[in-house]
Amino acid sequence: MSEQELLAYLALQKVPLVGDVLAKRLLLQFGSARAVFEAASTDWIQVEGFGRQLVSNMSDPVLFSQAESELKFIKDNGVEYHSILSDTYPENLRHCPDGPILLFQKGDIRISTQPIISIVGTRQITARGKDFLEMLIRSLAMYNPVIVSGFAYGADIAAQKAALKNNLQTIGCLAHGFEQIYPKSHLKYVEPIMNHGGFLSDFWSTDTFERNNFLKRNRIIAGLSEATIVIESAAKGGSLVTADIANSYNREVFAVPGRTTDLFSEGCNNLIKRQQAHLISSPEDIPLMLNWREIDSNSEIKELPFPDLDEIEEKIYSYLGIHGRSFIDHISIGCELPSYIVASKLLGLELKNLVKPSVGKFFERV
Repeated sequence: MSEQELLAYLALQKVPLVGDVLAKRLLLQFGSARAVFEAASTDWIQVEGFGRQLVSNMSDPVLFSQAESELKFIKDNGVEYHSILSDTYPENLRHCPDGPILLFQKGDIRISTQPIISIVGTRQITARGKDFLEMLIRSLAMYNPVIVSGFAYGADIAAQKAALKNNLQTIGCLAHGFEQIYPKSHLKYVEPIMNHGGFLSDFWSTDTFERNNFLKRNRIIAGLSEATIVIESAAKGGSLVTADIANSYNREVFAVPGRTTDLFSEGCNNLIKRQQAHLISSPEDIPLMLNWREIDSNSEIKELPFPDLDEIEEKIYSYLGIHGRSFIDHISIGCELPSYIVASKLLGLELKNLVKPSVGKFFERV
């Protein structure tokens, strides 16, 4: 991405009343952030959701002066960035309607084909919850998952420490920019996490710690992963917000049950009772439900020949063999095929008993 294009992305992030949903519509309509600002106002108002009252907001020259300051911070501090239209943008997050148009990164994050799960919970995690969490991550290590959380007190940092202990990549999603770290007591974990994953944020360096920022950050935690696991939660809390967002994205949600008298099991029990989460009682529930396969560096995926498959069916079948359970959109992008063709071919493969649909609008090989 050119410096001028990054500058335009930063300016677009700061347009008052233009959130990520509308910003994405503008980017898709005009093809780039620079093209958005170079377009005529009469073209802007043709985009769904763009009212005439937003024209003056888009034309404010202060946007680019603010963007210049943030661009300097990015360059001076070695901050990496991923735009919604770039190949490096996290694929799971790309399909979330309100995913950020620009994502900032610090560290060594390498998301390829390995599974990604988010683990959240109360900041007052109990000994029981911590023991289950650590046992869960230790048991899942054979699948080499990426562990995503919010770097907060309690369940978040416990999950990320357990990931480090088991030599797993972990990603901390921050509710602020990279000029500071919150909470300060977690400064000692920054370097280890940077060496085994890193941090993501869509906030600028000037953004401070506000309650709404933490709630906004939760959409990234939910959107990055294929499943969100709630370890413990009271009847209300940020973890339940993350679970709700994950459900809205058609992602799997798991909750650890507890006794009805336990304060920090009430939220989990309610999720299960309302059928908003799968009950998880043992680590094996996760790979079974998500159809994970144990990592074996010495083995290769061998494709079985099916002479009655056409070229496109073979391509889709092979993709599912490599990537496992996938959304139609993921298959479409991975196979470079229109989604309507993918949907048609998946139906053909299903009729041949080679592919089956699963919970959450996924498809997988039989």
